[in-house]
Amino acid sequence: MECIITIELGTNAVRVFAFDLKGDVVASAKGSYPTFHIQPDYSEQDPEQIFITMLYVLKNLITEKLHPKMYSIRSVCFLASMHSVLAIDHQGVPLGNVITWADNRGKKEANELKQSPLGKVIYNATGTPIHPMSPLIKIAWLKNNDSERFSKAFKFLSMKSYILQQLTGEYVIDYSLASATGLLNIHTMEWEPTALEFAGITSDRLPRLMSVFSSPGKLRKEYQTSLGLSPDTQIMIGSSDGCMATLGAGTWREDKATVTIEDSGAVRVVGKEVLRDEKQRFFNYLIAKNCYVSGGPTNNGGVVFEWFAKQFGDFRIPFDTEQIMEGLIREACNVRAGSDGLIYLPYLLGERAPLWNANARGSYFGINIKHERSHFIRATIEGILYEIYSIGKILQEHRAINSLSINGSFATIPFCAQLMADIFNKPVHTVTNFSSAARGAFLLNAIDMGIYSDLEQAAGSTPFQETLYPREQDHATYTRYFRIFERLSVKLEDEFEEIADLQQGGE
Repeated sequence: MECIITIELGTNAVRVFAFDLKGDVVASAKGSYPTFHIQPDYSEQDPEQIFITMLYVLKNLITEKLHPKMYSIRSVCFLASMHSVLAIDHQGVPLGNVITWADNRGKKEANELKQSPLGKVIYNATGTPIHPMSPLIKIAWLKNNDSERFSKAFKFLSMKSYILQQLTGEYVIDYSLASATGLLNIHTMEWEPTALEFAGITSDRLPRLMSVFSSPGKLRKEYQTSLGLSPDTQIMIGSSDGCMATLGAGTWREDKATVTIEDSGAVRVVGKEVLRDEKQRFFNYLIAKNCYVSGGPTNNGGVVFEWFAKQFGDFRIPFDTEQIMEGLIREACNVRAGSDGLIYLPYLLGERAPLWNANARGSYFGINIKHERSHFIRATIEGILYEIYSIGKILQEHRAINSLSINGSFATIPFCAQLMADIFNKPVHTVTNFSSAARGAFLLNAIDMGIYSDLEQAAGSTPFQETLYPREQDHATYTRYFRIFERLSVKLEDEFEEIADLQQGGE
C-alpha cells in the first residue's frame, strides 16, 4: 500500500500526516517547539530545534505507524507558515534564530515605506501588505539595526527553505510562499527589483524559485537511511499553510470564503484576478499562474483563548490546557449572545488585517458589576470572531460571499463554528478533517500523480461534515455589538501608539 506524507511547519508545532491514495488519513503525529519573545515586538524560534523536532516526529510516524502496516511512502510534501526569515552563512549555518511572522520590530521601516509612494508600488507589484510581518521589512530591519548579521548573511531563507536545504542540499522556495515575502512580483513571477533595492539585497541572496508541484531533489543519503525512506521517494516543495488550507477546505468557487483559525487566523477567497484595494488591506498570494488566494490575516486567533485559559483557567486540578479550554467553553454557553454588553478587543499580538497596526493592544470594554468570569470567557471568544468578521466584511466590498468553509482547531470547535454562522449571517460548512492545510498538500500530490486533473477538481473532492445555519436573533445582537467593536478598534489608535511608546521607554 502506498501513502503520501505531508509535513506542516506551523507556528508552534510540526504536524505530520500520512494519507492513503484515496485521501483518508492513516496516521498523524505532532511535535511542539517554543517561540521566544526576548524583548517587546521580538518573536523568534530556534531553527535547529524545529528541524530536530520535525525529524523526530517524522521518524516516529514512519517506524511506529506506517512500516508496521506495510505502507510505502510514495511522496513527502511540505507546507509552512508564512513570513519567516532566517539568515544563514556560506556554510548554511544559521546566523541566530529564525524571525517569525509575529515579529513586529520593523514597525519604523514599515511605517516609512507605507507612507511613501514606493510603498504603493511595491504593494501593487507583490500583493503583500506593508507590515512588520513581511520578510521585506524584516530584512530591511536587519540592514538598519543588525548590520553585522546582515553583511554576514549569504542568503535569507524561509524556515521551509532551510529545512529543504538541510534535507536535499538545495536552496529553493515555492512561488506561493515567495509571494508572501513582499519581494516577489506576483504578475511576472520574478523577484521584484524595487523591493530588493529597498531591502538592500540582490536576488542571489534569496533561494531559487520553483512551482508548488516541483521537487528540489532527492533526500540526502543519510536521511534516506535514518528515516527509512527509499531513494525513489519524491520530495515535493509544496506551498504555504494558508494557501493549502484554502485548497483543502474545498472552497474553489468565487462565491465562497474559507475561514481558518489556529493560533492565528485568516479569511480567504480564491480567484483568477488580484483583488485591488486602495487601502492596501488585502494580501494576494499565488498558488499557480493566474490563480490567487486573497484575503486578510489576523495575529489573534486561538492563541488569545489559550492565553486566557492559562491566566484565568482553573488549574487546581492537573488537567492540560486543552481540557481547561473545553471547560471554559462549556461555561461560556451559559451566557447570552453579546456577553451582556462586555466587548473584548483581542489584539494581544498587535494586528494585521484590517487594522494593519502593530501597536494595537487588547482590552475589555463595558465591564459592570454584574459581569462574572463566564462573561469574560464568552466575550473573549466573541472578540476573536468579531476580528475575523471585520476581515470578511471588507472582503465583501470586493467579492460576494454566500457561504463559509471553516477549518483549524479553534474554528471547528462547535460553539465557535455556530457563533461564526451567527455573526456572519451565512451558512458555515465544517470539513471532515479539520487539518485542511494537510489535505491541501495531499491534493497537490494527487494532482501531480494524475488522480485529479487540476486544482478546482481536487478542491471539489473535499467532503463536508455538517452545515450550521445562522440564528436570526443572535445575528441581530452581534450586529449591534460589532459596530461598537469596530469603532473602538479605530478610536483607540492614538492610545495604542502611546502605550507602545511607553513600553519602549519613550516619553
